[in-house]
Amino acid sequence: MDIVPLPPLLDADEPSAFETLNGDSDTPFVFLCDHASHRVPRRLGDLGLSDELRRTHIGWDIGAAELARHLAAAFKAPLFLTGYSRLVIDCNRPLASDGSIPRVSAGIEIAANRDISDVEKRQRQDVLFHPYQQAIAAHLDRRQAKKVPTALFAIHSFTPDYPGEERPWQVDFAYHRDRRLAGLLIDNLKAPGILVGDNLPYAVEDESDYAIPVHGEQRGLPHVLVEIRQDTLGDAAGIARWADLLTTLFDRLRPAIIAMAQNAKDDR
Repeated sequence: MDIVPLPPLLDADEPSAFETLNGDSDTPFVFLCDHASHRVPRRLGDLGLSDELRRTHIGWDIGAAELARHLAAAFKAPLFLTGYSRLVIDCNRPLASDGSIPRVSAGIEIAANRDISDVEKRQRQDVLFHPYQQAIAAHLDRRQAKKVPTALFAIHSFTPDYPGEERPWQVDFAYHRDRRLAGLLIDNLKAPGILVGDNLPYAVEDESDYAIPVHGEQRGLPHVLVEIRQDTLGDAAGIARWADLLTTLFDRLRPAIIAMAQNAKDDR
């Protein structure tokens, strides 16, 4: 029996799968924001969720996109941002992961994902996941060919009130096999009232993360996943405070980060 093709996932007037800023920049920092939007393609309706729920932490990383934009502007650095909700497809999850197209998030059932077909999965992968990852890979390939020292920063945010878990940290610098950049940041971020997490509340893992293992570790680039607690990013003032704090920190450590990136480049 012939398979009836699906209608396009995105209409012509809808935003593209991702956004790139400063794509031609050769500054040493490259920023990613994998959970930048709570937008859902028009054809998928509301995913069976209220607008209020889609705007909570299950739908995106609150405040992360604006923080990432501030950082990219401060350093005139490349930034890649996803255009659609992690509930449609999570661009920081391996495709084989149960969290790639989640059926449940923080105990909330995502009705539209419950009985999704393999054809529908592949469409979301082809339209939203692969273009984003390919754009990042192409940019990093270009930098490698030009021998541009590169450090990768994935900007995220986390909810302060995950069920059954206390989260006192305001920021988490997360990593997996390579702690060099995270450790440098952990050792040097000293600010009143800021409790810094070392792989807390999240650590990077092959089973649950894509950006750092694939774009960072596999290329040998210095890398870190930066997680900011969402209640400290809840308004423009909070975002500006974190932007200033991280900009100052990254700028002060720029020579050490460049040296780290240069060594990584020379080792390849």
